[in-house]
Amino acid sequence: MVLKMTDEVSKELLSLYFKDNSLVQQHIASYNKFVEKGFQEIINKIGSIQTPLDGYELKLGEVKLDKPKIVEADGSRRDIYPVEARLRNLTYHARVVLDIIPYVDGVEKSSTYRDDSCYIGDLPVMVKSKLCHLHRLSEDELINVYEDPRDPGGYFIINGTERVLVSLEDLASNKIMVSVEAGNAVVAKSFSMRFGFKARCAITRTPEGIMYVAFPSSPKGILLTTTMRALGLSTNEEILSYFNPEPTLRNEIYYNLEVDPTTNTSEAIEFLGKKAAPSQPLDYKLKRAETLLDQYLLPHIGIEPHHRLKKAKYLAKMAEKAIMVGHKKIPPDDKDHYSNKRIKLTGDLIEELVRYSFQYFIKDIAYQASRADVRGRKLSSAQSLVRPDSFSDRIRYSMATGNWIAGQTGVSQLLDRTSYLSTLSHLRRIISPLSRKHPHFEARDLHGTHWGKICPNESPEGPSCSLVKNMALLSNMSVGEDEAIIEELLKRLNLIEECDQNV
Repeated sequence: MVLKMTDEVSKELLSLYFKDNSLVQQHIASYNKFVEKGFQEIINKIGSIQTPLDGYELKLGEVKLDKPKIVEADGSRRDIYPVEARLRNLTYHARVVLDIIPYVDGVEKSSTYRDDSCYIGDLPVMVKSKLCHLHRLSEDELINVYEDPRDPGGYFIINGTERVLVSLEDLASNKIMVSVEAGNAVVAKSFSMRFGFKARCAITRTPEGIMYVAFPSSPKGILLTTTMRALGLSTNEEILSYFNPEPTLRNEIYYNLEVDPTTNTSEAIEFLGKKAAPSQPLDYKLKRAETLLDQYLLPHIGIEPHHRLKKAKYLAKMAEKAIMVGHKKIPPDDKDHYSNKRIKLTGDLIEELVRYSFQYFIKDIAYQASRADVRGRKLSSAQSLVRPDSFSDRIRYSMATGNWIAGQTGVSQLLDRTSYLSTLSHLRRIISPLSRKHPHFEARDLHGTHWGKICPNESPEGPSCSLVKNMALLSNMSVGEDEAIIEELLKRLNLIEECDQNV
């Protein structure tokens, strides 16, 4: 009797859970977040378009997204629902309108009749997202528009075919992770992420105790102490003050200072410039060294010169952890632990693609402005420079083929409609970027931290076994918060100084 009651309670709890929670809500929530904030943040980050014309600049304003509509042969525009897009082999997308305001010599080009709202292209709309006509419709209303009321949504319709963006598993960015490599070398690395740019920054500690720093475009063989000097810590005492006074740590830093060929900041920057740009003028070498330090070394901390001391603190923390692992005082990090993983949901993948496509759109506008100037055309409005296909084509191609940026393939897949369960399974799938050709035994193992997050049973056979996973039935994913909100909370709790020490 007790068992029967427990079954009844379990069924009641499950029905209440699924009444308020969808199995694909992680996709819909991440896409909604991109539509509400992510797209505008991409625009704000770019700010303006510099054209080849002297004094002519285009400022970027607010982006607006309409609900899906169709333009018929007679020029009329009306709403289009997913069922029609499927039947007519159309793409279910929304018009993207952006305010582009021309400036001449820093002054807004005024015109009484000018409309600054420019149609720049189309964005695929996720079914049942906030942009979709099916959003918040009741079961009866869904039936009236020829939709299955049990269909979860969370996918796109591209050229009449239903396609899903499969979630990608990746190592957490902006987090220090230490591993022991071949030859007993200890590597402390951090994948520094800033506005879509990902930089692998690493400190390698040799078995002898010498530490080298590597980051994108950096020359080989740059010592940790040389890099810290170049970041503004001129004397040995300043460098030592950034490290814990623990004897083991101090001894290794003293040893690295002894083999350091530089003695102050200017020498360190010049040394870095000689390595980065040999046989170039001194001014170019110094500028190249400063660019490497600001733009490519730990860009998530900042890219301005006043952020250099914070970068030095971060390098010190990385070095401390590498030394402690080298002396076996702490264990290396487990990269298969799920706290060290992050999942790229649909919103993150779309944001990457839109940022990539928008860069080409900006280049095309600058090119069109140059052509118009050569031909003697008057640039009365920005709309005359905009070619919507330059933005839309790349998005449409990636969504239709699955070929994503950075050489990733199979991101966009045909939605499996074999059965209702196979559809739900496909929408909750997570794929690993690791190669299927190699064993990757540890990555394929069932890890203890998968409990409650990843289903231990559902995975394909063959080469993809355990590299293609599925979310556990009652697990859900958060879509992340803005770092500025967390920083403000830390300030209010008077924890910001301690946070700075552990940047």
